[in-house]
Amino acid sequence: MTTVTKQDSAQPVGFWASLFQARLYKQNQGRVVRQVAFGVIALLSALAAYQLSNTGWLLSLSGSAQPLVLVALVLLGLWVAFRVVNVPRFADLLISVEAEMNKVSWPSKTELWRATAVVIFVIFALSFILFLFDAIWSYLFKLLNIRYLG
Repeated sequence: MTTVTKQDSAQPVGFWASLFQARLYKQNQGRVVRQVAFGVIALLSALAAYQLSNTGWLLSLSGSAQPLVLVALVLLGLWVAFRVVNVPRFADLLISVEAEMNKVSWPSKTELWRATAVVIFVIFALSFILFLFDAIWSYLFKLLNIRYLG
């Protein structure tokens, strides 16, 4: 008797091939992190297009072609951002990040203020202790007539 195993019909797709697909990968999982990643990548591509608008090759184009090239670059960046967050390996990473962020025990507002106050107090206390060590050693070096640069 032979056993038949269920094979996955979805073949693994490479990065470049996935950029030209229109399907969404696990569209209901990791939405918040994927939207933030999309926004960051889209913002970076828009900033890159803006930076390119100040370069020589774009300024050498005729006046009516410059806005068209900029719009094309921004649209290309948006498409790449959309596709990158749907690349299976990257999307799985983002889904895992959101799952781990949901497990985090976030402090309350009062706990956050208390912890911040402790950290600030410790920083100032250590700064004062280091200042005292520096002052004492400087005074001792001065008494012993040892010069140092500084």
